[in-house]
Amino acid sequence: MEIRSVKSSDYYTISPLINEWWGGRQMADKLPKLFFDHFSDTSFVAEENGEIIGFLIGFLSQTYSNEAYIHFVGVHPEHREKHVGKNLYNHFFEIIKQYNRKIVCCVTSPVNKGSIAYHTKMGFVIDDGDKKLDDVFAHTNYDGPNQDRVLFVKKLI
Repeated sequence: MEIRSVKSSDYYTISPLINEWWGGRQMADKLPKLFFDHFSDTSFVAEENGEIIGFLIGFLSQTYSNEAYIHFVGVHPEHREKHVGKNLYNHFFEIIKQYNRKIVCCVTSPVNKGSIAYHTKMGFVIDDGDKKLDDVFAHTNYDGPNQDRVLFVKKLI
C-alpha cells in the first residue's frame, strides 16, 4: 500500500464510489471537489496496485492555530480490517505535526456506530454534548435542525 497526496483528478474516481462504499447512504454530496483542489497538502489517498483503496480529506484549522480537522475518510469495503484507515490517520497525524498542530478534530453522525467505535479505538475522545443518544453524547442540531453530531478530539503527543 502506498499513501500519496490527493490530486484534483482523484475527485472523479472517488466521488462515484462514496455512496457505494457507504452501503447506499447518500454521502457523495458531503465531499465536493473543492477539497481535492484546495487541501491536497493534508489530504491523502491509499493505493494498492494503482487502485484507490482509501482516502482521508483533512485540513489545518484557520481559526484555531493548534488544530487540524479530518473532514471525510473512506476505505473500500474489501480492504477494511487491513489497517488502511489507521495508516491514513497516522500519516495525517505526522504531516500536521510538521505544521505544529497538536489537536485533531472530527465529527460523525450519532447513527454511525462504526465510526464512533473506530474513532474511540484510534484514541479520539468524544466531546461532551448536550444530549445523550444510545450512551453517546451528541451536540443537538450541530449541522442544522435534526442534524445532531458526535464531536471527537484527539491530542497528539
